Amino acid sequence: MRTKYLSFAILAVLALVLSACGPTTINQAAPDSVRTLNVSGLGVVYLTPDIVYINIGVNTQRENAAEAVDFNKGQTSAVIQAIKDFGVDAKDIRTTNFSIWSNPQYDEFGQITGTNYSVDNTVNVTVRDLDKLGDLLDAAIQAGANNIYSIQFDVEDKTEATKESRTQAVEDAKVEAQELADTAGVSLLQIESINYYESSPPPYFEGKGGGGGGAAESAVPIQPGQLAISVTVNITYSIK
Repeated sequence: MRTKYLSFAILAVLALVLSACGPTTINQAAPDSVRTLNVSGLGVVYLTPDIVYINIGVNTQRENAAEAVDFNKGQTSAVIQAIKDFGVDAKDIRTTNFSIWSNPQYDEFGQITGTNYSVDNTVNVTVRDLDKLGDLLDAAIQAGANNIYSIQFDVEDKTEATKESRTQAVEDAKVEAQELADTAGVSLLQIESINYYESSPPPYFEGKGGGGGGAAESAVPIQPGQLAISVTVNITYSIK
């Protein structure tokens, strides 16, 4: 037993000696973290709208559902024809809603005394000649439209304006970065990352108009205003 124990001890010592003579691994220190400077830039370009989208509706209420639908159909057809007469192409007139629902009538005791039926037909109209917009709305109302749900002004092609606002945003960020670097006493190196966000919220005119009245003395006053195409960029520079 003693001989076996001695042999095991000798083998253990030899293993330690051999491992000490093996290759050595050196763990190098991690490189210093890159110092950065993050800046934001803003670019804004203003445009005058050249196109408008309108939701024009006809709402009809009758005691009989079939009668309500029939009357609404004739009134809506008249409105669409009036819109076409102002030069709006058929492809720019699109039905967005047709619905019918019942409206129970109650007496003072909460008992149902009858039912009325409402029919709503709405078309979305794209108008490309803004000079005719006020007169077109007048004509639609005179033809029977009694709901103007919204008017959304827009610019059909915003490509160049978006490019310009991007350029403005990047230049704005560059100037800010250089000013901060000079103030802090550091030097700008390369750009590490760029992120950007575009925004072009359209202004809205919302309201409702009643049809069936006498001829309007003048066109509905509509002011398209301006649209702002804005771009925000975030740029990160490495510095030393």
